[in-house]
Amino acid sequence: LRSPLPRSCSRRLSHSALRPDPMDLKEVVQVMEQLAPLSLAEPWDNVGLLVEPSKCRPVKTVLLTNDLTPAVMEEAEAMGCDLIVSYHPPLFRPVKRLVQKDWKQRLAVRAIESGIAIFSPHTSWDSVKGGVNDWLVGGLGKSSGQVCVLSQALSTSSGHKLEFTVRSLEELDAVMEDLKSCNSGAGLQHSSCSKKPGKPRQTNSIVTCSDSALGPSVQALSRHNAPSSSLKVVKLEAPPLLGHGQGRLSILDDPVTVETAIQKTKTHLGLTHLRLALGVGKTLDSSISTVAVCAGSGASVLSGVKADLYITGEMSHHEVLDAVAKGTSVILCDHSNSERGFLSVFRERLTVRLPDSVAVVVSKVDRDPLEVV
Repeated sequence: LRSPLPRSCSRRLSHSALRPDPMDLKEVVQVMEQLAPLSLAEPWDNVGLLVEPSKCRPVKTVLLTNDLTPAVMEEAEAMGCDLIVSYHPPLFRPVKRLVQKDWKQRLAVRAIESGIAIFSPHTSWDSVKGGVNDWLVGGLGKSSGQVCVLSQALSTSSGHKLEFTVRSLEELDAVMEDLKSCNSGAGLQHSSCSKKPGKPRQTNSIVTCSDSALGPSVQALSRHNAPSSSLKVVKLEAPPLLGHGQGRLSILDDPVTVETAIQKTKTHLGLTHLRLALGVGKTLDSSISTVAVCAGSGASVLSGVKADLYITGEMSHHEVLDAVAKGTSVILCDHSNSERGFLSVFRERLTVRLPDSVAVVVSKVDRDPLEVV
């Protein structure tokens, strides 16, 4: 008897069999955004497709890297890469010209000339459930216990509620037709309709609309006497996206010592050295029950969080002093070292969603610019 395929393999084969090979850039980007919606990224970030070649070609090789450096670009060109997924966006600030003076602009020009697309997920990977921060806190192993988000992500579909009164159901029908006409029916939901007690000729109505539909909707209601005179607009709060957001706080099922937390973090990140600042009154044998983590530069997310230990890539001297003074120990592993290991995790997730004709490779030359000497 033939042994059954592992679930991931069977899922990959069935997915590949249902679609033609290979995939074009747009399709691969759609898969990327399904794995980590760009709406989860921070407002200040620059995520998504950053470089798109003018001549589209099938995507056969995807290279994953934490940073796009000249060494990584050479690696991509040597392997005939079609798409570079750079965790950090190589183009971050607005660019007024593409010249050879700036090293990041040189890389963008090389990518364009080589027909290589560049996609950056950055903080969308940090925020998504099961993303970089969940991977980082997972380094504590089975003792990681209960994990919650430090800075909760909110839905982008908050919208507005429009409350108004009409004199009859016929007038309500006319109002709704007008609303649908000016908004093409998009972003509108007629949620309820009820008669007002004591005034049988009046009907209360509530319509919800998206932010973009608010202006046209108000203009439409202003053309009707009863709705315009009774209109009340209420801003709806954005609902939280449970499990998504920046940073993680872990309440350990089984407390560990500072020394054990250090060893687990080294093993998880594949590092031989870390930087440690012991909290006031703490030693390597002190017990750790709560751990707060934030990949990259985590001071702004970790600030004010009560925990026995912070784990992040980098913090300033004074930020470390503030944490230590409150009795919180700090582990720093340098910025990209706190993120890079997730590339291998993401490679597996992306591979099972792409056909066999697309190779997903983790860069071999990408590394943190700092090292212990």
